[in-house]
Amino acid sequence: MATREGSLEAPKRHPIDWKNLDFYNETSLNQEMERVFDICHGCRRCVNLCTAFPRLFDLIDESTSGELDSVNKQQLWEVVDRCYLCDMCFMTKCPYVPPHEWNIDFPHLMLRAKAVKYKNQGAGFRDKLLSSTDLMGKLATIPVVVQAVNAMNNTPAVRKIMDSTLGIHADRKLPEYTADKFRANAKPNDTFPVKDGARTPGKVAIYATCYVNYNEPGIGHDLLKILEHNEIPARLVEKEACCGMPKLELGDLDAVEKLKNENIPHLLKLAQDGYAILSAVPSCTLMYKQELPLMFPHDAAVQAVAAAMFDPFEYLALRNQDHLLKTDFKKPLGNVAYHIPCHQRVQNFGKKTRDILQLIPDTTVNTVERCSGHDGTWGVKSEHFADSMKIGRPVFKQMAASNPDYISSDCAIAARHIEQGIGESKAQKLHPLTLLRLAYDPDSTHKPAISDDQSITPTPAQVKNK
Repeated sequence: MATREGSLEAPKRHPIDWKNLDFYNETSLNQEMERVFDICHGCRRCVNLCTAFPRLFDLIDESTSGELDSVNKQQLWEVVDRCYLCDMCFMTKCPYVPPHEWNIDFPHLMLRAKAVKYKNQGAGFRDKLLSSTDLMGKLATIPVVVQAVNAMNNTPAVRKIMDSTLGIHADRKLPEYTADKFRANAKPNDTFPVKDGARTPGKVAIYATCYVNYNEPGIGHDLLKILEHNEIPARLVEKEACCGMPKLELGDLDAVEKLKNENIPHLLKLAQDGYAILSAVPSCTLMYKQELPLMFPHDAAVQAVAAAMFDPFEYLALRNQDHLLKTDFKKPLGNVAYHIPCHQRVQNFGKKTRDILQLIPDTTVNTVERCSGHDGTWGVKSEHFADSMKIGRPVFKQMAASNPDYISSDCAIAARHIEQGIGESKAQKLHPLTLLRLAYDPDSTHKPAISDDQSITPTPAQVKNK
């Protein structure tokens, strides 16, 4: 029995032992889930984070004995299905994370459970489809096809059919696809001399990500303009595939390894050549900085890429500390409601996006540091949509409270979810990189990094779910 509650030591993540056959032993998994769930039952600090913990506690409280031993073990999978691996319980709430002797890592236990479920049962068509972001992007962005896909995604009758047949909720606002893919149209400028800083490499390679490439290419173009303004030579990663985060969340770890094998050789060459590798989607950056290094702890190439990978604002903030970031801003932004996504918080580099935006004169940044409840694909699914809106409700209220000119999040999907939750507002939804580009160059003719209407107008279904 532990003699102390919590720990003053820094939390530590253990490697994910997914190559060990015992990792997929369902009896062993159930024993570990019961051990961890019983500790969670006695603690309950995480009850307000998501719906996984309330469901666990309801199952226990409604059982015959009021303890875990009388809960139907099959019902515990309902807890697993509600976890979308945001990592906030590990990062902000749990007092028993390693190196505490109880060794609680709830998200990675849920990952193990998802992997066991995938190994034993596979996944349905919808989940395979939603997690195949590269394939979906390539098919959906074919000229002519892209117009049809976007039209169907915005047609209520079609969305009702998608809801009933695929399990994609009819009221979820989906991102549009573009035929003008980022990688095909990007014009990186690598002509500037390299100016290394004490904390930062002086040249950058952009890992575009599926989302930026196929959905919101303006985010990538704005990042390139920011780098060019700061005279930082930039290039694209020569070849890239999905980072693997959607497959990780599905529990398909073999697919994660295949994607790792596609991406790491190209990224490693850049890391060895002294490039900072930037990814504008926090989940993708986290995949390379944390999840892959924990899945492949002895792979030197993975570790080298992790060391070279930066969130864009992490890189810019370090550049600022090196006195190499330009602050010749021309346009104030007024009142910005800014949301820090979970997968950026997990990276433990602080509120760097806020810090950079606050350098802009006459700009107030109201920061919301709470999970929005969407996740990559979780909030799209019919069975989780209502919960995603419920989890996000405090964020929606906090983001709208200051009557902002802009709402923004480093996670473009979270921003769209927040936009939907807020409803009618004067605010524009713009990515932080777009805001920074706008502050540098308000007269730029380049389109903002969003493809849908910037005004926030609710549908009746959105108002109903507020």
